Amino acid sequence: MTTEIHSCPELMDAIQQLGFLPLLDSGIRGYSAEELVDDDCRYVMLPDGGWDWPLWKWKGPVVTDGHCVYGKFFAGKAGFVSRDWWPDLCNYRRSKYPAPQEGSIEEAILLTLQEHGSLITRELRAACGFTGPKMRSRFDSYITRLQMACRIITEDFVYPVDKHNREYGWGWSLLTTPERLLGREACQCERTPQESFDRIFAHFKALLPNATDRQILKLI
Repeated sequence: MTTEIHSCPELMDAIQQLGFLPLLDSGIRGYSAEELVDDDCRYVMLPDGGWDWPLWKWKGPVVTDGHCVYGKFFAGKAGFVSRDWWPDLCNYRRSKYPAPQEGSIEEAILLTLQEHGSLITRELRAACGFTGPKMRSRFDSYITRLQMACRIITEDFVYPVDKHNREYGWGWSLLTTPERLLGREACQCERTPQESFDRIFAHFKALLPNATDRQILKLI
């Protein structure tokens, strides 16, 4: 496991070194960006009621740097995957989550996103007609499944600005398809899905020697 992270460039280096890195709690002690960063980079409440969280602010620069992919890839939770490992994860996951059926809601979501190029979640939800009561959680479950299938990823993060043109809040994920952001070749792999799985599993076993097979399988 990598040494303690103190800066955004160090986080980028850690992702390249580890290949896969969940943002928050992964279920495996010590294996998340949140746990690897220095104490000064973790979430803290400020006396004025605001907050500071350097790790959270680093997400955007890390994603737009272009050397990793970000999305809900780990049991429905967000994290980073290096570009080197992306083809294998994409190869395996797309075999596990078949392409959306013609006429399905998931197909409609993908077609809408492909038409627009990229949209924040609420814009995509509105474009797909999920505007009624209690539609948000239902729509979010489709988006999470499509991210787990490596068919939707985060391109960047968009923040609202106050009257002084300062960004605030938690921000919104700007969603797109990996083919659009990375190119079609980046989503192709010469190995079979089983070979990709075996390669990823062996990598996790070496990376997390104290983790159980069950814990690793949950991440994969």
